[in-house]
This record gives sequence, structure tokens and C-alpha cells, in this order.
Amino acid sequence: MRYEKATDGIRVRVQPRFSLADSAPSDGTFVFSYQVKMANEGDRAAQLLFRHWLIHDSATGDSLVDGEGVVGEKPHLQPGESHEYRSYCVLRSSVGYMEGYYTFARPDGQEFRVEVPRFHLNGPLVLPGAARESFDEEPDQGTLH
Repeated sequence: MRYEKATDGIRVRVQPRFSLADSAPSDGTFVFSYQVKMANEGDRAAQLLFRHWLIHDSATGDSLVDGEGVVGEKPHLQPGESHEYRSYCVLRSSVGYMEGYYTFARPDGQEFRVEVPRFHLNGPLVLPGAARESFDEEPDQGTLH
């Protein structure tokens, strides 16, 4: 599923994915990757300066992440240009969400926020206390089920 929102001429599109290859659900480690595309649909240039994320994990609650740029970059977008990047987060549960904003600046120094829509992080259903039986054991021959 893709999530999209436009603010002040900057459109942000996010596509999250659960990464089974990087996760260990039986240990409570759920890795989600997400691809972000930001496009300048306005008529003035803008540069991304900062990011602010609220990450909600159903098991551990909320955490905030603030920092400069995205994945080490501060993209400068002329009208009609776009920038894409990939990142990830690790949750302790298979259900959560992320939302936040980017701080951009215009060439005249005016800063503005670009909203990132809330996007859901949904992994496999893991039941608490699920039995972990060995398939090598012989069934109890004395009990009928």
C-alpha cells in the first residue's frame, strides 16, 4: 500500500514493506523497510533540512527520531524534480505505524514543514505463547485425541 500527502507544493509518497529476511518474529524482531519519494510540484525550489518521525510500536509504545536530512542527504528540489530514498525501522511487535514531517527551506531562507502521512507497518500475526514443539518427538502412544 502507498500513502501520499502534499504540503506547500511538496508531495510525499511512502511505500512500507515488511522484511521477513531481516526479521526474527519468534524473537520479537520485526524489520520494516520503506521507500519515500518526494516531488516538488510547486513553482519554487526547496531543500530538505531535517526529519522528524514518530514511530509507534504496539509492544513498546512511541519513540521520536529527529535528525538532519534523510539517509545522509539534504536533497535540493527544483520545481518538477523529485528525490527517492529507502530506509527501515525495527519494531518489537508486528504492528505499528510511522508519521512525521520534513523541514524544508526556500532559497530566501523561509522554512516550512512538509507532512509525512501516517503509514501502517503490518507484519505477520504472531500469537503470544505459541507452542514451540519439536517435530522429532514421538507422539504419546497412550493417549487418544
